[in-house]
Amino acid sequence: MRAAIVFFLLVGYQDALAQTSLPAEKESRNSTGVWLGFYSKYHFSDRWAYYGEYHMRRRNGFDDMAQVYLRFGINYKVKQYLDVTAGFVNPYYWAKDTNDPNVDKVVPQFRLWQQAVLATPFDHIMVFHQFRTEQRWARANEIGSPFELTHRFRYKLTTYVPLNKPAFEPHTLFLSFYEEIFFQAGKSIVYNHFEDNRVFAGLGYNLNEVWQVQAGYMYTYRHDGAPYKYENRHIFRLSVYHHLHWHLDKHKIMDVPAH
Repeated sequence: MRAAIVFFLLVGYQDALAQTSLPAEKESRNSTGVWLGFYSKYHFSDRWAYYGEYHMRRRNGFDDMAQVYLRFGINYKVKQYLDVTAGFVNPYYWAKDTNDPNVDKVVPQFRLWQQAVLATPFDHIMVFHQFRTEQRWARANEIGSPFELTHRFRYKLTTYVPLNKPAFEPHTLFLSFYEEIFFQAGKSIVYNHFEDNRVFAGLGYNLNEVWQVQAGYMYTYRHDGAPYKYENRHIFRLSVYHHLHWHLDKHKIMDVPAH
């Protein structure tokens, strides 16, 4: 009798343990934001150029600061439709609750990054394949948290479709679409190897040979700090592009949208 009681207690304990180890149902929340970006590409020879991105990102609509990104790189044109870039990134992250005494309001990250962009031209559209890797030294906003190294891998497929002209020349209005998927790895990455998936649709306009603007809507689906928690972000993006050829007397026409 006593053995039977022990047996049933053990079975009940194992069943309860199995129940608690099962993941909870998937949870997701919605958020909104505004991302403003300035992209620069300054050629100092036919093959070499400086590449820069400067971003300000707000959350809860436009109410709260989220991040500032400063990306710098040296670009090299391998062939007519293949560019490679490498450089340094210095983003800054604002805490979600800046009044919490246990967190630093702003923390930096330090990254190295490498990129290859392959263009696939068609008669009236352009398609870009962007492959980007990053090595990130990052820490949480909690005071005293250490920096940890993680690795990010990104693939982005972009399509541009001109609307009022057959080619990407000054005063061209065009549609802009892209999808980008993010994966990450490292000692601290346990369950969230998939990091983010971003989809964008918008309009762009080539003002002249050197200036371009794009605006549109971006939806992203990403992990939200736990194995079964996700975030749906709805973001308005406004980006300005500046493209110069310092080594020429006259700047070339931006015949394809900047990327």
